[in-house]
Amino acid sequence: MPSKTHPGGTSTMLRNGLYLITPDEPDPLRLVARAQPLLPFASCLQFRNKAMPAATLREAGTLLRDACSDAGVLFIVNDDAALALELGAGGVHLGEDDGDIHSARMLLGDDAIVGVSCYDDIDRARKLAAQGADYIAFGAFFPSPTKPHARRAGPRLLRDSAGLGVPRVVIGGITPENAGPLIDAGADFIAVISGVFDAPDPIAAARSYCSLFSNTLTENNHST
Repeated sequence: MPSKTHPGGTSTMLRNGLYLITPDEPDPLRLVARAQPLLPFASCLQFRNKAMPAATLREAGTLLRDACSDAGVLFIVNDDAALALELGAGGVHLGEDDGDIHSARMLLGDDAIVGVSCYDDIDRARKLAAQGADYIAFGAFFPSPTKPHARRAGPRLLRDSAGLGVPRVVIGGITPENAGPLIDAGADFIAVISGVFDAPDPIAAARSYCSLFSNTLTENNHST
């Protein structure tokens, strides 16, 4: 896994495991209150929120950045490299309409993590891995309440991308019960929103995802 230095100076190894993505919670304080107890089980947290205005987005991002820093968890901003720079995030995640890797690198520096969505497209994955993506994300693998009409991906993408030399994230309706074949096929991260945040017991759900990866830090040693 790539090891990089955050803009703030904290060295972080991008470890395989639970890739936690924030829900569309409009209240910054409530969002942080929901996310913070889950950080001991997360390898990274992506700040994604489609429900907040810009000013509130910055408030929430600042609070989440600080919570991630305290927990030693990589903090990534979705879509917006400029916001990632403003917040001092560890990196940015880019979809197909969010700019290119080179521009994000020019803005954030070589030490930032730049991840990319590849959906169901192995050719896109090959192209972006060659351009220097730090990880590639495929999905949706199963029906997802967050993006019910998302393109569907299959385990073959993971097998076909094995030689690209970058970690692979899987997303889309993935549960602890159906994740096994994806991990066996080569997934390094499971990206989750509703599977954790909408669970009856979010902490227990996060722990279940975390336990799927034998070398993911546990609650006790993650905080040391």
